[in-house]
Amino acid sequence: MTAKKLSIVGLLCVFSFCGNVLMAGDDIKNNKQIDPQQRLQWFRDAKFGMFIHWGLYSLPAGEWKGENYAGIGEWIMYSAKIPISEYQQIAKDFNPYKFDAEKVVKLASQTGMKYIVITSKHHDGFAMYHSKVSKYNIVDATPYKKDPIEQLAKACKKYGLKLCFYYSQDQDWNEPEATGNTWDWPEEGKRDLQKYLDNKAIPQVKEILTQYGPIGLIWFDTPRSINLEQSQYLVDLVHQLQPACLVNGRVGNDAGDYKTMGDNEIPRTPIEDAWETPATLNKTWGYKKDDTNFKSPNEVIHKLVNIVSKGGNYLLNVGPTAEGVIPQGSIEVLQSVGDWMEVNSESIYETSATSLGPLPWGMSTTKPGKIYLHIFKWPRDGKLIVPGIKSEVKKASLLAAKDKNLEITKKGDNLIISLPLKAPDRIDSVIVLQVPEKLQIDKTRVLMKNYSNILGSFEAATSGNAELVKCHWSKDLGDHYFDEFITSLNSPEDISRWTFKTIEPGEYRVKVVYSAQKPVGNQNFVLEFGQNKLPFKCEQTVDISEQKTVDIGTISIPAASKYELSLKSVNEAVSSIHVLSVNLFAK
Repeated sequence: MTAKKLSIVGLLCVFSFCGNVLMAGDDIKNNKQIDPQQRLQWFRDAKFGMFIHWGLYSLPAGEWKGENYAGIGEWIMYSAKIPISEYQQIAKDFNPYKFDAEKVVKLASQTGMKYIVITSKHHDGFAMYHSKVSKYNIVDATPYKKDPIEQLAKACKKYGLKLCFYYSQDQDWNEPEATGNTWDWPEEGKRDLQKYLDNKAIPQVKEILTQYGPIGLIWFDTPRSINLEQSQYLVDLVHQLQPACLVNGRVGNDAGDYKTMGDNEIPRTPIEDAWETPATLNKTWGYKKDDTNFKSPNEVIHKLVNIVSKGGNYLLNVGPTAEGVIPQGSIEVLQSVGDWMEVNSESIYETSATSLGPLPWGMSTTKPGKIYLHIFKWPRDGKLIVPGIKSEVKKASLLAAKDKNLEITKKGDNLIISLPLKAPDRIDSVIVLQVPEKLQIDKTRVLMKNYSNILGSFEAATSGNAELVKCHWSKDLGDHYFDEFITSLNSPEDISRWTFKTIEPGEYRVKVVYSAQKPVGNQNFVLEFGQNKLPFKCEQTVDISEQKTVDIGTISIPAASKYELSLKSVNEAVSSIHVLSVNLFAK
């Protein structure tokens, strides 16, 4: 959006609180620039952040007029179709008198988080800071009469965390020209999003960027109606006001500084560009009193390692109550994660995507001269096989006891590390390898007898019409799931192939994991491994979210070597199956 398209009202708002700072499009383009990679460096190094969803919705906490509403807490206004005239009354009772910014920031710091992203304004249109643009804010409209963002800014400065803001730039259910509220204003086709941007969104973004000191990033969300020009204007505006401030991918139209994954989405393979997974600690984002389904410390640590091993950041959410208190269940999980991070944070901060192939016992992270092996499943025989390292390994040690070297041997390109029989950490024990900065790695999967060998769909090569597709489904508002499947196995020419190596001969039981939301009819499939042919059929599932496993038989591997197995349809048919993985278990 150029300066000429700003309304007169929007320009008056600019000058009313931004003094002599010019906001016109040409002035934004001519402002001092920072190299994009330089702007991203802190983000790439940080790896772990705290998301805070907090607002008026924390008071109803998922219930309205005696009825509990499914879905996420911060969408209660939308879920219950609450008229603005009624929803605004919540502000009169919203008094988070127990909010302690220092406690929140200290908890984040002790958990090992390096930045905090808090909702300055969510879809309900209520500002959680002292806004001069709209009186519908926590200082002017509630009995609390204080600015929690100002308190957070001071605490973040004290503990060395970056303060960042969430801002809903497109949806605002309190505004007739914004996207989302179809119960107060059903005629969506008559909305003027630009008018809303000029009069509220842009002026408020300027406020949060000029009132609280240096900001790490602005986290925009749900770009439903916004066009490329409008998205790019917001990006340029942020960079003009704070050149070092990042803009996330949900500003819309691929205009941000880094990629934002779907809610709770973790990609299957590494991504080179900077990216982030926003994730819930329980089911909801905003506080919901009946949601106590908190993830375990085990789950959180494994997800953190999974995301970092693929080059991303983990933005983990907490939802304070209407009193301003983080639920005790969240606190206990984060404290346990912090205990692990206190010992193992070196394997998280400033690392990059793993250089090793798939590992059945865990994952790995890297930095120049080091590989960190995250062992989720400790080997029963005390021998850890690390496949594909062609380069010399200078030293191996437990990260928690670097002064004690572990015995290492080589078997071809496979490193074998002798470990204590008992894992030092029940969740994730980390071994650090000292290696040359320029590594030679063979990423081919290696089958291991002591573990489940799950050959994922994303590892397969496809031919014919067979293809890898990403699937996304939601069982409830906000309850999102993501996966990748092989589809279109319509004929014998449509094939998916997996390549792997073995260290020794052996027999393996073979199971196929799939979903089939449509009837499969008389279609037959076959898995081929050398002269072995294992035919099988599939059953219909309820939908793509239901996954079934079919045991199709045994294959015999004669010697240590490189092999290929393939999966295809026996007959011509419009395939309805989605293959998630082929799993091999040593007998």
